[in-house]
Amino acid sequence: MRPAPPTRAELAAAGNLTIDDVLGPSLDVLFCGINPGLYSAATGHHFARPGNRFWPALHRSGFTPRLFAPAEQWELPSYGLGITNVVARATAQAAELSPAEFREGGVRLARLVAEAGPRVLAVAGVTAYRTAFGQPKAAVGPQETWIGETAVWVLPNPSGLNAHWTLDRIAGEMRRLRESLT
Repeated sequence: MRPAPPTRAELAAAGNLTIDDVLGPSLDVLFCGINPGLYSAATGHHFARPGNRFWPALHRSGFTPRLFAPAEQWELPSYGLGITNVVARATAQAAELSPAEFREGGVRLARLVAEAGPRVLAVAGVTAYRTAFGQPKAAVGPQETWIGETAVWVLPNPSGLNAHWTLDRIAGEMRRLRESLT
């Protein structure tokens, strides 16, 4: 049974909340969203808004053996996967974030990656990556820049608002990442 969606009051109260990172030992990939939306912050689950294509793409790419619900995010570390965000605070739209917040998020991510030691940091949002890491020409795919021993990969933003990318194309990019790990 699916949990009830957040109420309007819960969504309104979710602004500026944060969501715990999903981490574990020996991560192959640490997926990184832009920042939590209000729906995700209200539920406490990453990529929770209906219509977000992260979970279906993760499954279609072969990272998980079945389609997980956002509430099952804590199972990901058993598959060598984790989730964080560039900017921790929730907003209604990523456009509410300042360039300074993205840069601060890049510094925080570099520290988190140094501590968690994933093989790959996969940032789901090319514009967020460009701003956070000062890489204005970055494109989707593997990056030349590493963070210590961790490779960096940029994935398309899985938000339903990112109409340029279909679910199949997002899953295809995730599959390319997964296949690069072998």
